[in-house]
Amino acid sequence: MEQHEQKKLEKDVGVYYAPWEKSADRIITPFEKFVHHESSSAFVLAAATLLALILANTAYYGIYTELTHTKVGFSIGSISLYKSMHHWVNDGLMALFFFVIGLELKREILIGELSSMKKAALPIFAGAGGMLVPAAIFYLFNANGHGINGWAIPMATDIAFAIGIMVMLGNRIPRSLMAFLVALAIADDLGAVTVIALFYTENLNIAGLLLSALFVLILLGFNRAGLRNPIPYFLIAIGLWFAMLHSGVHATLAGVIGAMTIPCRQKLDANLFGEKAEELLSKFNSSKQVDDNFSTNSVMRSITNELEEKLKEVMTPLHRLEHLWHVPVAFIVIPIFAFFNAGVPMEPSAINENTAPVFFGIIGGLVFGKLIGIVAFSWLAIKFKLAQLPTNTQFSHIIGTAFLAGIGFTMSIFIAQLAFGGDEELLQAAKMGIIAASILAGSTGYAILWYLGKKNRYQSSSERV
Repeated sequence: MEQHEQKKLEKDVGVYYAPWEKSADRIITPFEKFVHHESSSAFVLAAATLLALILANTAYYGIYTELTHTKVGFSIGSISLYKSMHHWVNDGLMALFFFVIGLELKREILIGELSSMKKAALPIFAGAGGMLVPAAIFYLFNANGHGINGWAIPMATDIAFAIGIMVMLGNRIPRSLMAFLVALAIADDLGAVTVIALFYTENLNIAGLLLSALFVLILLGFNRAGLRNPIPYFLIAIGLWFAMLHSGVHATLAGVIGAMTIPCRQKLDANLFGEKAEELLSKFNSSKQVDDNFSTNSVMRSITNELEEKLKEVMTPLHRLEHLWHVPVAFIVIPIFAFFNAGVPMEPSAINENTAPVFFGIIGGLVFGKLIGIVAFSWLAIKFKLAQLPTNTQFSHIIGTAFLAGIGFTMSIFIAQLAFGGDEELLQAAKMGIIAASILAGSTGYAILWYLGKKNRYQSSSERV
């Protein structure tokens, strides 16, 4: 006991604790760990979805709809912009979600799982199958119906829910399978973004498009000039969002376009940073001999500020922004989107002759279309030696992962809103189908991967360095 206390004292030498700091840490630290755990955002998203469903299926439905339809906005001179809370969330707040998606896409394409054909082959083939077959199944259900415009709804994968479920499996799955699912979901997102841009646009406004193009050119100019400060990019991206809002192209795509212009280059390479850091730390230690009080030693303060700048220079702006926005988007933006969009009355009577093709087309696409498309295209790619299985996996792991990819929640609801925004009956059926399919696909995928991991244990994501 005395030895333990001695070690603790030695560890705490040079550290000042305020009277309540350790007590506060005991409360706050578990919450911080929860926030940064890979599966935590899925729990928050599920809670927001459940709350919306409860409100929409109880006596509080009137309050819920009143909230979603409340109009807010601003007027500046002759410029006036008022939209419902629902529209602000879908057209405005979700631009941040698409911004993070754009950052992830750029990183994966440049240096990640999609950066080389060897790495990207299987996720790209699987992603292609996971988009084409679900869309085809939905089309077969709705070829002669009113819901044909929703053909892209079952193409998407909700990365937050899918990864959250996979993380809960812990060391029952190989680490490489997680990377495969992430790359597959990113490929799906790229496809979904392309589909939204090409097929879900309103009447195009030439003036808005030209202004959008001007803002894009300015952003590309910033990148070309080596500008690393994110503030100018952010200000021009706001202008791009307003321009696209009036162009007919969905405004959230401004987030993806803006993200693609963010620099992915280090100002300092790792070796030079190491040299600079050692030099600064040496000066820091030398300055302590004159005065070891940080508050009164201007040299120490100057050195720490310079070290902070060097840290920013060794990190790329893309990595810094992705790290900065990941938690707010995962824990605020997506749950708010779910709350404002998942509140659908689960009424069996809503599935009628007019809406049944949409409901069953989505379930067929997300559950069976994803399975058939991902498994078939993956098998063909491996069969013809165009790709190979992830390390330590069996083909049965691909089957379980294909079911998890059938969780289409966030992006599927977003596309449903674009496809059926003017038809409440079809939109309700679409959301019911998305929720039912996501539950069925997610639970089946979890069960398969859990069973496959009964006898095998792998290094879990929590054990990664």
